[in-house]
Amino acid sequence: MILSREEVEHVAYLARLELSEEEKEAYTRQLNSILDFMQQLNELDTREVEPMAHVLPLVNVLREDEARPGLSREEALSGAPDRDQGQFRVPKIV
Repeated sequence: MILSREEVEHVAYLARLELSEEEKEAYTRQLNSILDFMQQLNELDTREVEPMAHVLPLVNVLREDEARPGLSREEALSGAPDRDQGQFRVPKIV
């Protein structure tokens, strides 16, 4: 499959991209290079290759989501540089 310059211009138009003449040439060449490589991949015999989602055998290592007791107010405020009436005090921004 070869992508024409007109097709690149059409895709750029759909994406609302304004391309220079050099960019149109470069993207046409690069996209055709990608399509050529995809064609090479399609020619490979993968019948005996097991489908996979990732090359490494990763598993979900997240813990169960369960409620646990948190810090007390005093523990949370113990390292605060400034506090007022049991709350963090921060500089006014607006």
